[in-house]
Amino acid sequence: MDRILIRGGRPLSGEIAIGGAKNAALPLMAAGLLTPERLVLTNVPQLADIATMKALIAQHGVAVEQPTNDGRTLAIGGEIASTEAPYDIVRKMRASVLVLGPLVARVGEARVSLPGGCAIGTRPIDLHLKGLEQMGAVIRLDGGYVHASAPQGLRGAAIVLAMPSVGATENLLMAASLADGQTIIANAAREPEISDLADCLVAMGARIEGIGTDRLTIEGVRRLHGATHAIIPDRIETGTYACAAAITGGSLFLRHGRLDHLGAVARVLAEAGVEVSAEDDGLSVRRLNGLHGTDAMTEPYPGFPTDMQAQLMALMAVAEGAAMITETIFENRFMHVPELNRLGARVNVHGASAIVRGVPALSGAPVMATDLRASVSLVVAGLAARGETIVNRVYHLDRGYEAVEQKLAACGAEIERLAG
Repeated sequence: MDRILIRGGRPLSGEIAIGGAKNAALPLMAAGLLTPERLVLTNVPQLADIATMKALIAQHGVAVEQPTNDGRTLAIGGEIASTEAPYDIVRKMRASVLVLGPLVARVGEARVSLPGGCAIGTRPIDLHLKGLEQMGAVIRLDGGYVHASAPQGLRGAAIVLAMPSVGATENLLMAASLADGQTIIANAAREPEISDLADCLVAMGARIEGIGTDRLTIEGVRRLHGATHAIIPDRIETGTYACAAAITGGSLFLRHGRLDHLGAVARVLAEAGVEVSAEDDGLSVRRLNGLHGTDAMTEPYPGFPTDMQAQLMALMAVAEGAAMITETIFENRFMHVPELNRLGARVNVHGASAIVRGVPALSGAPVMATDLRASVSLVVAGLAARGETIVNRVYHLDRGYEAVEQKLAACGAEIERLAG
């Protein structure tokens, strides 16, 4: 099992290219099931989760091709031969459930494995299922699978989500694009990845109003056609490398990074003493006059994202004063705390909040990643720690960060991957 070795204490300097957003690419790939014509996606990140979704799309009999040699373009299209998303694939990645809406909408049937729990907590799909039922689907749970059928097709409905679930918004948005009549999704999630999906669907012939708001209105069409769509840059990768620049006292230009997608991350970093400024085709990040303890609470977009909570905690570990970080999205998303404390951080968890008391310096140690964002928080902390840090279980990292050690090494970090 691969590990990453970091010898910390070197300020980062240079440029990092931000890749396509994983959390945009996955639903966009699922959208390829909505039409037999070719959906061409560009700026596709090369990640383990993308490979999993490719395998799932292929499982449905739909062709997934790479028309360019760089692996950054995917062409998806063809007839659906199987409506089953098996457990062996779905268990690897919860986003696999995003094929449910497109399959039911296009062919009137789907059999999708329940994703179950995951390391950071339970993530039920009841909002997905309730919304599809309102659109006329018959839902049956049996043997760990969701059976959804709508032999007469889906019909428009007024859906009010109990919470702004990203996955439910995406699934229902795709399903509504081919439903008969008008669908309204109220209390919809507003993440940039959802707007990216909606923009792609519009390019495929969907009729959607309210993009970027919490109220989406979709007029169903009989069929969608092919299109070409460029995936937006990854705002979480952008925020992660911003934290890396800040924790090392360095300066980075994050090419393709978008300030308008960072939401509360930019505000929290500014309060901590980190300057994030927009430039042509990117962002520049540098620490100003020391780091200051800053509170943050995870919330739906444009609030502070749960996917940045661990990275901020690593940054606050070496800030002056104290910070309180409150997690409201997932119940088990403080599993990186014991590992940060192994590096010398002073973090105490009280229920849904973590109190971080800054220390002058962290010290390198062996640590273990427990999930995707926890793994990169340990890399961020290791960049600032004295001595050697070894991050184990980096397969978590490979799900969402492409070539992280090469990108950081090119900016002065002493970091390498050790084959396991």
